[in-house]
This record gives sequence, structure tokens and C-alpha cells, in this order.
Amino acid sequence: MAVIKTMGLSKRYKDKWAVDHLELKVEQGDIYGFIGQNGAGKSTTLKLLCGLASPTEGEITIFGRPLRDTVAHRRIGMLIEQPGLYKDLSGRENLRLYADLLGVADPKAKVDETLKTVGLAPGERKPVKQYSMGMKQRLGVGIALLGSPDLLLLDEPINGLDPEGIREMRELLQQLNRERGLTILLSSHILGELSKIATRYGIIRQGRMIEQLGARELEQKCTDYLHLRTDQPKKAVAVLEREFSLKRWEMRPEGELRIYDGVDAKAVGQSLANAGIALEEMGTHRQDLEGYFLEKMGGESHV
Repeated sequence: MAVIKTMGLSKRYKDKWAVDHLELKVEQGDIYGFIGQNGAGKSTTLKLLCGLASPTEGEITIFGRPLRDTVAHRRIGMLIEQPGLYKDLSGRENLRLYADLLGVADPKAKVDETLKTVGLAPGERKPVKQYSMGMKQRLGVGIALLGSPDLLLLDEPINGLDPEGIREMRELLQQLNRERGLTILLSSHILGELSKIATRYGIIRQGRMIEQLGARELEQKCTDYLHLRTDQPKKAVAVLEREFSLKRWEMRPEGELRIYDGVDAKAVGQSLANAGIALEEMGTHRQDLEGYFLEKMGGESHV
């Protein structure tokens, strides 16, 4: 089931399209990593998805309902940019204030449950201004959870955190996804960390969706392989299967073969030459996760 679906979603500020006919789809149970350079349109998209900005064109559905539908809107929890915290109040007092504003039933029990969920001590009395960045971000997630949402929208939730804070946030999001079945869409520029939790990705460039793919598909795209091109690909496969016991290979258009098994390129070339198969091209493909994303986003280092 599509939890989020956008059709031609666009947002224009004066003469600039911040989001340009975006087609985005998030399935139920996804931890969806939303990736793009600074200024690519990530934050604007998240604001559109939670109703903090109005689209210039296009449609948004949440759980199959238009975003303007009250039922759909109530199923969303959000942390966009910095959490709105009252710094002189404790974490508990902040949550209680928001719970009252949301009209949460049995707010005391809900606040206790939420503090425990996000890893903050229910009895902690110190004001938020004395919290670490990681504690503030977890409290922000706690505020987003008060309405018992089915969907979380998080804008750079690990930005500015130290390694311990990043680990704690990662484990929290995985727990919410696993134990509560929450669908989570989060943007982040820390690609290595995002790859540890995301089950699906969307890559945005200049307001447009460049690619959406699953974690397994991404892993395959970032796997090292030997690629070769010949005008006799079927015969080449037969020779290589016989001589190298190939198990992982793929035939691509225009006579290209991709061999994912660890084989020696020189030996492969010699075997094909002995079989009378001419090679037009051969080389080793090496690309890591960050390299793949940067290539898709336009090759810049600032994401």
C-alpha cells in the first residue's frame, strides 16, 4: 500500500521551481531515505507533505486520502528543521504542553510512555537548554510521536549529532519501524548512516525525482563487477560458465555482460580469445554508495 504518493507535485517561489513535478511513492513499512544536494528541494517537499506549505501544482495522497483530509493529516508525525522546544522547561514539561495542545487522552501516561520510547528519563527535571543535541533531537521525535502517528516525516534528524547521538537515533528509528510498524521518511546528507537503516531511497535533483530504488537494488548497483562487451554474448556466457563455474552474472543490452563472481579479468579475456570470441570492451566496475549517489545528484560533494 502506498502511504505517500505525489502526482506532479510542484512548488514555485517567484520564478524558481523549488519542487518540480515530483513523483514520489513511499510504501507502508518503508524507511525511506530522501537524498539530494543542498537546495535540491528536500525540505520544501517535506513541508508540502505535512501541510506546512501549499503546492503550486500537483496532488498528495496519504494512505490513499488527499492530504487536506483531516483523517489523513492526523496520521502524520513530523520533525521539520529544528524541534520547537521551550528551553527553560524540562523534556517532560515540553511533552505535556504539546500533549495538551493535541488533546491527547490521558496525557500523563502518554508522556511517560513517550519519554521511555525515545530514551529520556521520565524523572529528569533539568531544562532543555542543558540537553545535548542528541537529547533535543530525540525529544523532537517524541513530540512527533504524541499523536500516535502511522507516518513519520523527519528532516535531517541526525544532522549535527556526534557518533553516539547518531547511533541512538538510528536505533530509535529502527525500533519504531520494527515494533510499531511506522513508515518513516527521512532526509539526510550523511549517506553512510542512511544506508544502515533505509529500505528504500529517493534521489532528488533540482526539484525533480531522479531515481527511486530499494536497498537491495542499490546494493547490487554498488557491487563490484567485471563488465565486457562482445557480439557473441550467449556463447561467451556458455564458455565462462564452463571454465569459471559462474553463478552470478547478468546479460545486458548491446552485448554487455556483467560478472559479479570474483574472476581474473586476464584469464577471462584469454578464455574468450581461445574460443574465438572477440572482445569489444572489458573493464572492472567499482563504485561505492557515496559515489553512486553523488553521480546521480550531479557529482557535487555537498549533499
